[in-house]
Amino acid sequence: MEILTTSIQSIIPIIAIIVLGYFLQNHGWFGQEFGQNLSRLIMNIALPASIFVSVMKYLTFDKLVSLSEGLFYTFAAFGLGYIFAYIVVKVFHVRPGRRGTMINTFVNANTIFIGLPLNIALFGNKALPYFLIYYITNTISTWTLGVYLMTRDSKSGKSKGAEKFDWKKLFPAPLIGFLVSLVFLVLKIPVPTFATSTLTYIGNIVTPLSLIYIGIVLAKAGLKTITFDRDTIITLIGRFVLGPLVMVAVLLLTAKNMPTDEFKTFVIQSSAPALAVLPILASHGDGDVEFSTNVVTLSTILFVIVIPIVDVLLGYI
Repeated sequence: MEILTTSIQSIIPIIAIIVLGYFLQNHGWFGQEFGQNLSRLIMNIALPASIFVSVMKYLTFDKLVSLSEGLFYTFAAFGLGYIFAYIVVKVFHVRPGRRGTMINTFVNANTIFIGLPLNIALFGNKALPYFLIYYITNTISTWTLGVYLMTRDSKSGKSKGAEKFDWKKLFPAPLIGFLVSLVFLVLKIPVPTFATSTLTYIGNIVTPLSLIYIGIVLAKAGLKTITFDRDTIITLIGRFVLGPLVMVAVLLLTAKNMPTDEFKTFVIQSSAPALAVLPILASHGDGDVEFSTNVVTLSTILFVIVIPIVDVLLGYI
């Protein structure tokens, strides 16, 4: 009962902010280009700041080294996740514009905004180091291969093989923010208090603005976009069934004498909903924004049901 309560309490604010964005858009508060400008602000300014502050706040170089073994397990699970997701996309002939969203949802989770508070609520601060390992893997995966797949997945299906390769797509602003934070971490460069405060303020707008953006997209497309079509069902199964199963299989087959809290943390995080910024990434790649919005919204709602089930099943492993 406590797990269900924690899950519901984590979800209600998220749904409320999405509804706010939907309401304001429908009542003419936002101009025609507001959503697009909002996505640029989040992607290029707020997210890099948020990632930098998170790494500097939750990690130290010594902690990173001491927990490095966990990186092997999480990277192995993520790698297998990409392989399975790619196979599913090919087998079911998923149309262009949706492929990037489906693969990302199979593999990458909303760790920092939903996974972190839930993990602390379930396992306490003692499990925070294990969460950070998953967070590192998830961040690298999202802002390297994940964002590359999203920005190259156009609804038109036009092949970009003959175009000049755009190296900037391999180094989006959020990834640059992460790499810069690692430089500061490894070299132990002190960050002035005023800089940390400024970046924290800027980074804190990521979650609410991303959710408002989802509400805006829903309002423009209409609630009819919230559907359980074939691609959505496959994507949700990948997020809530395949993702956790791959993680459990990797840990059971390779991890020896892993602490219980670390095992549970990795599995719970692999069961978190889809990234809230997926619709924004889809818009940058001319992908199917409505499909991305549908997946994010439904995965966030279903998360309330999935997490208690996963936690109960963990008791039998």
